[in-house]
Amino acid sequence: MSKQLKSDIVLILVTMVWGSTFVIVKNAIQTLPVYNFLFIRFLLAFLLLAIIFHKKLKNIDNKTLAAASIIGTMLFLGYAFQTMGLKYTTASKSGFITGFSVVLVPILEAVFLKRKPSKPAILGIVLAFIGLILLTTNIDLSINIGDFLTLLCAFAFGMQIVLITKYASTLDTYLLATIQIVVVAVLSGIVSLIFEKPFIPTSLDVWSAIIITGVFATAFAIVAQNTMQAYTTATHTALIFALEPVFAAIAAFLIAGEVMSFRAILGGIFMFSGIVLSEIPVSDKSLS
Repeated sequence: MSKQLKSDIVLILVTMVWGSTFVIVKNAIQTLPVYNFLFIRFLLAFLLLAIIFHKKLKNIDNKTLAAASIIGTMLFLGYAFQTMGLKYTTASKSGFITGFSVVLVPILEAVFLKRKPSKPAILGIVLAFIGLILLTTNIDLSINIGDFLTLLCAFAFGMQIVLITKYASTLDTYLLATIQIVVVAVLSGIVSLIFEKPFIPTSLDVWSAIIITGVFATAFAIVAQNTMQAYTTATHTALIFALEPVFAAIAAFLIAGEVMSFRAILGGIFMFSGIVLSEIPVSDKSLS
């Protein structure tokens, strides 16, 4: 099995885990404050990885520390906006809007990595934007605050994908992921202390959500993402991550019984079509 195929399989599993945890997180933050939840979730993930990679952590260098801190900050903003947005929007809508980060990757790559987006990418962005409008605006064209917060999360996750692509091939990806996670834990803890009244939960359901998201959707998923992106491109990774809103909608239906309106479904179709189209390489001749 080639490294490319292995990376595809692992990244699909990561996407499935992320998509299926939207409902779990939404239920957990009904009891636990948002940043309180994120702090415990990422602290658990860091402690697990610190035990596994403790020998590597002794040899961390300044370049890895700096890069991981920047990516970790983007990761914090992504999860913070996403988790806060989940308080005001549905799990399925959150999944689709988060997927918009995929079509942002070509734009961010052009700005930060000097890679010009292709014609299919530009067309995909237009389709995705139309889908985003259908998905997130009400009849009076107002936008729900939860939808807006989740859109900010999409920008942050788009930056994370691009930055990981920039550094994963030259730095130790296990250290890169571990430091990202501890940065999120620290920032979440600080924000929680300032704006919330943090506490240790006693509910079995909340702890189940913390363990599931901490171990699988954080420790495993972020290490896997960083490691596998060393063997594939940002655009290919983004294409696979386009499956996340699909898994989110399926999980929302199976777990919470959420049913999206026809308008929202239509928006999702436009958005998903844009996401897929933006990452399919097409020659100039086929576009003429």
